Amino acid sequence: MSRVGKAPVNILQGVKVDIKDGLVKVEGPKGKLQHQIPNGVSAKIANGQILVTRDENEANAAALHGLTRTLIHNMVTGVHTGFTKELDIVGVGYRAAAKGQVLTLTLGYSHPVEYTLPAGITAKVENNTRVVVNGADKVLVGMVAAKIRSFKEPEPYQGKGVKYVNEHIIRKQGKAAGAK
Repeated sequence: MSRVGKAPVNILQGVKVDIKDGLVKVEGPKGKLQHQIPNGVSAKIANGQILVTRDENEANAAALHGLTRTLIHNMVTGVHTGFTKELDIVGVGYRAAAKGQVLTLTLGYSHPVEYTLPAGITAKVENNTRVVVNGADKVLVGMVAAKIRSFKEPEPYQGKGVKYVNEHIIRKQGKAAGAK
C-alpha cells in the first residue's frame, strides 16, 4: 500500500466535495475544480474525510493510488486557500504590468511581451518587478509561472531575466582581462 495514498484527505471548512461515477468535484470560496479518477482507484467520503482506495487486481493502480490522493488534497487546499508563485524580474529597464487578464512584460526585446492569463489565474505586479501568480489549481499556477519565466530565463553572467523568488542562480565569471 502507498503511504501517501493511505492518508485520508480532510475536508476543510467551507469546502463541498461530490464524488459520482469516478469524477471528484470540489467547490469552495476560491473556485471549483474537478478530477476524473483513473481506473483501479476509487474515492469515498466518510466522517468529513476523503478516503482513496485501490483495486489490487488493476495493473497501474499501485502507481496511481498516491497520485490520486495528492491531486484530491491539492484540489481541496486550492479551493479553500489557493496557491501562489512569486517571480522576480531582474535587469535594468525590465518591468511588468498587469491589466485585467493580460500581463505585459518589458524584458529587453524590441517589443513588450503580452501574455493572456488562463481562466482561474490572477496575477498581481508589485513594484514593477515582482509578479505574484495566484489560483486554485496548483498545476495551472505552476505552469503559468513557468511560462512567464520562459520568456526571459535568468542568464548566468549578470543574472538578468525572470526568476522565482527563492531561486538561486549560479553565476559564472566573465572574460578576464588579457594578462600577458
